[in-house]
Amino acid sequence: MSEQTFRLPDVGEGLTEAEIVQWRVAPGDAVEVNDVLVEIETAKSLVELPSPFAGTVGELLAPEGETVTVGTAIITIAGDAETTDAVVGDSQHGEKPVEPEAGGAVLVGYGTAEAPTSRRKRPAARAETVKASVGVVAKPPVRKLARDLGVTLSDVSPSGPAGEVTRDDVVRHAEQASVFRNIATPAAPAQREQTIPVAPEARVEVAEREDDHREETIPVKGVRKATSSAMVRSAYTAPHVSVWTDVDATRTMELVKRLKTSPDFADVKISPLLIVARAVVWASRRTPMVNAAWVDKEDGSAEIRVRNYVNLGIAAATPRGLLVPNIKDAQDLNMRGLARALEKLTVTAREGKTTPADQQGGTITITNIGVFGMDAGTPIINPGESGIVAMGTIRQKPWVVDGEVRPRFVTTVSGSFDHRVIDGDGMSRFIADIAAVLEEPALLLD
Repeated sequence: MSEQTFRLPDVGEGLTEAEIVQWRVAPGDAVEVNDVLVEIETAKSLVELPSPFAGTVGELLAPEGETVTVGTAIITIAGDAETTDAVVGDSQHGEKPVEPEAGGAVLVGYGTAEAPTSRRKRPAARAETVKASVGVVAKPPVRKLARDLGVTLSDVSPSGPAGEVTRDDVVRHAEQASVFRNIATPAAPAQREQTIPVAPEARVEVAEREDDHREETIPVKGVRKATSSAMVRSAYTAPHVSVWTDVDATRTMELVKRLKTSPDFADVKISPLLIVARAVVWASRRTPMVNAAWVDKEDGSAEIRVRNYVNLGIAAATPRGLLVPNIKDAQDLNMRGLARALEKLTVTAREGKTTPADQQGGTITITNIGVFGMDAGTPIINPGESGIVAMGTIRQKPWVVDGEVRPRFVTTVSGSFDHRVIDGDGMSRFIADIAAVLEEPALLLD
């Protein structure tokens, strides 16, 4: 019998650190090769780490909520000398080969996908520390969402086909309309001043005083850390200029209504965002510079790289924070294909399964601030891009039509642009083109 130490690996995305989100085992548990030991969160994704060893769990060396660097010992396992020494591959994008030793095992997520993953229930002895997990069937992203929303899974009525709790079950229980909306407003705190948690994944540490809790501090890590670094880099590198215009989107709303009742679109979700996405792709073809990128070269010079394709980014406020996955080669998709791509992107973000590859290579982004009830904004450009479009809420307002005031569905389309790449006439023409499509979607037939 020998004791093996498992160290935090690089899961194949340039990982330097990760947060220990949830241990799936406890000291004294018996584990087999490929049993999931722990769920970690990197700056980009949630990852389950399977065991490379068979044996008995000794000590958990890193507590939940702690951020540890790659190579740090996180757990010990006592077992036989025959174990698997795996080459860690990318668990999300292509599998690297693993050379098994005498034991012949292959780690799920670290190598080829043939090896099964063992799912074990936690021992009853840990019940008091995992009230939301014991006896409840739910996927890791659903459990993470439940923790973020303060929902006890055992209180949720499951609706999954195998009796599992789904994301929608958790959301419905928390009275949350969608992944992009906040839950009901809580009662005002008794303390006079506090720092509002800005990221669901952040663990709040309370600065205690003798008589009350007057302040809170929030560690900046994970998605929030990556997002803040990217936004600062963009804001202080690209000179931002913003423009906007109001639009009569009544015909867009009529088209959305027709598509929802069309047999061709019966199995996909249709929303005004679909028309906006089509409009952005169409308008990008007419003003290619909005889809370009400013590139600083090593010799001190610079160049503008014009992309003749559109990897359309959709900013998504997920339980893990702001993510910007993109639809690759959106210019090649018809209306139905784009609708399916948007639905897949949204579902993937909701379930916490957005991968680093999903977020790389974007060329222009849409942020749908209308779902928050906002009319317009001046968003920050996603790094590596030159333009971002903000879609405001669509609501009925008085609008002059043929000299008469009528109720129409009105929205505001705004956008921010890198003035190094795009001049005023180009960005104005681009936003005007999007507005024209929302006013008359038939332009998409061009």
